[in-house]
Amino acid sequence: MYSTQALTHLVPLAADELDKNKVTPGVLGFLVFAALAVGVWLLMKSMNRHMGRVNFEETPDDAPDAEASAHASARARGK
Repeated sequence: MYSTQALTHLVPLAADELDKNKVTPGVLGFLVFAALAVGVWLLMKSMNRHMGRVNFEETPDDAPDAEASAHASARARGK
């Protein structure tokens, strides 16, 4: 007797107890969800550590002032 034949004989016995309108993820679904949650937590922890190491000092943007002075000097030379 093959294992598939043995399973087909056991399935009708278990089908009487199984409510076909109720579907649950079971233990495997919980384990997958827990693994994803732990993975996201580790990624967030790593991201916070890396963001703490970033040394970002914003320099003032002088480009608009430089353009305005360049236009003013060009006008002064043109007149």
